[in-house]
Amino acid sequence: MLVIDQVRRSDPRLRSLALLFFTGFAVLLIGLWYVQIVSQRKYEDSLRVQAFRVVTEPAARGRILGRNGNVLADNQPRYNINLYLEDIRPRFTYEYTNSVKKEFIAEHGRPPKGERWALEKIARYRVVSNIVWQVSSAVLPQPLVLNPHGFEKHYREKRAVPMPLVTDLTPQQIALFMEKVSDLPGIDLEVESYRFYPHGSLAAHALGYTMRRQREEEKGEDEEDFEYRTIPVLEYKGLTGLEAGFDEELRGHPGEKAILVNNIGYRESEEMWVEPSPGENVVLTLDLEIQKAAERALVMSGPDTRGAVVVVNVRNGDVLAMASAPGYDLNMFVRSGDYSKEDWERLNDPLLTPQWNRAVQGMYQPGSTFKIIVALAAFEAGVADLETKVYNPGFYQLGGRKIKDPNAPIGEWAFMEAFKRSANTYFIHMGMQVGPERLVEMGRRFNLGEKTGVVQPGLESRGVFPEVGALVKNDGSRWRDGDTANLSIGQGEVVVTPLQMALVTAAVANGGTLLRPRLVMQLEEQGTDAAPEVIPLLQKERDINVKPQYLEWVRRAMLDDVEDQKVGTGKAAYIPGMGIAGKTGTAQVQTPKGKHHVVWFVSFAPFDSPKYAVVVVVEGQYISGGGMAAPKAKEVYQTIQRIEESRLKNIAVN
Repeated sequence: MLVIDQVRRSDPRLRSLALLFFTGFAVLLIGLWYVQIVSQRKYEDSLRVQAFRVVTEPAARGRILGRNGNVLADNQPRYNINLYLEDIRPRFTYEYTNSVKKEFIAEHGRPPKGERWALEKIARYRVVSNIVWQVSSAVLPQPLVLNPHGFEKHYREKRAVPMPLVTDLTPQQIALFMEKVSDLPGIDLEVESYRFYPHGSLAAHALGYTMRRQREEEKGEDEEDFEYRTIPVLEYKGLTGLEAGFDEELRGHPGEKAILVNNIGYRESEEMWVEPSPGENVVLTLDLEIQKAAERALVMSGPDTRGAVVVVNVRNGDVLAMASAPGYDLNMFVRSGDYSKEDWERLNDPLLTPQWNRAVQGMYQPGSTFKIIVALAAFEAGVADLETKVYNPGFYQLGGRKIKDPNAPIGEWAFMEAFKRSANTYFIHMGMQVGPERLVEMGRRFNLGEKTGVVQPGLESRGVFPEVGALVKNDGSRWRDGDTANLSIGQGEVVVTPLQMALVTAAVANGGTLLRPRLVMQLEEQGTDAAPEVIPLLQKERDINVKPQYLEWVRRAMLDDVEDQKVGTGKAAYIPGMGIAGKTGTAQVQTPKGKHHVVWFVSFAPFDSPKYAVVVVVEGQYISGGGMAAPKAKEVYQTIQRIEESRLKNIAVN
């Protein structure tokens, strides 16, 4: 009350001060009323239209390595020029006010309210198009033209994230950018990771490839009230081969950052919620040098060779090489601009089918290589031994049909000679004596007609083979004697993959253990000291339960088939001192374009202590496996021999 008493006194200066004080206080009250009451709805609306945009941050993709640490799939930096739209908002306004709007008024008069949005769209496009032209003309041989639909889509949906203008710059282009246009508003040089295959087409079918695809996260149940919206981003996704089969492990765990955007979609702030963690490295059983030798062997007869080579360790099932031809450069899918129209046409050629992994997807009749199984069934059934002879008149008479025997001369042959000469008459006779049920049962012991499980299930063929106890043909028709005769020489109702035949050969070589193949050896976490996750070694599928003596007879016959330089059908694979044992095969397939041959060579080495099984199959108009497939196997064995000699030298030195 002292203040009021003082004011009542006739002091003009004090009264003026009091008036000033109460006036200021009244202004504050009025302002508070205006903010709290009058402007309440305005600020509520402003708060409501602000929302979080969740952006997924892809993790660094894990590498794929060979068994000796060789990098088969890697990540490399790619430099891009990006445009941040929020930094050039004043330019949008200036272009609309001082150019687009004035032009419209000069021609049509004052624009109606409904026309403003379209005019603003034109202004935005002009500004960004001009920036794109300035950037591209400075760093590229030819200026780019901005796609109006692509730009408008980015503006509508991803305004808060940078817009890529030029991607994958060379060092020369980076230098030009820094010299000429780096000071443009909204422009920045940024680096991203992209998939890279340092060996191009090497092991392409086993590795598979990735492509960049849009990823969108689903909104969680607890996010509804916060108006989260995911901004689509691109990340690498495995589409084929191991890139697809181990995509989750390779991709790692993506991170997330939240961008707070205002009511017109521009970024206000951002915050990293979850840091991305890199994917695991996948270590394969593939041996780089053996893989190179296998692919080199396939193209010895020309770049359009169609075929496959599989190399397996017969002691533990490790796949040391998985080659398929024709091949293709995996980098085509991440650097498509570096390849010609002819390259892409070849990739989709219906005859060459380069993307087809013939090692596990190619289905072929085994021809005479199936005689290994016929021989084991005959020995086990007791209808043949090493001394049992069959007379060959040059054909096998089946009712009124003569099945020609072009491989063996007329005469009487026991097992060893019949095997080396691949005598059809001998093995058809034995197959008819054994009967189809025993032949099928023996083939099923080797898992014919079943997938091996070495890759993703959808990427492997099962083949064709009858079921035990249900002897019908694949088309459901009745089984006849002619089908048994055909089966005895690897024709008719039997279709296999090269990997299946490699496992058959390995089981014969190792004494009767059918192995489950292993292509991935271990998974390694990046950036930690954690022990790698090792895929179990020596996964035994089953014992084939054949007497060791019978397996030894077959192994001896396979050794003679290569080392007998007079009549052995596999003699072209002979390497002195290597001890290669093998069997050739030829199958003829009728196609709409004519007769089509498939030639085989299945083998193992060294004979005294088997370690490697090498299987070669080649499609085309070839006559014999001995003339086409066996030399390719020899090329692989020569590389293996050098590797073994080098290993022994290193042991001696150490």
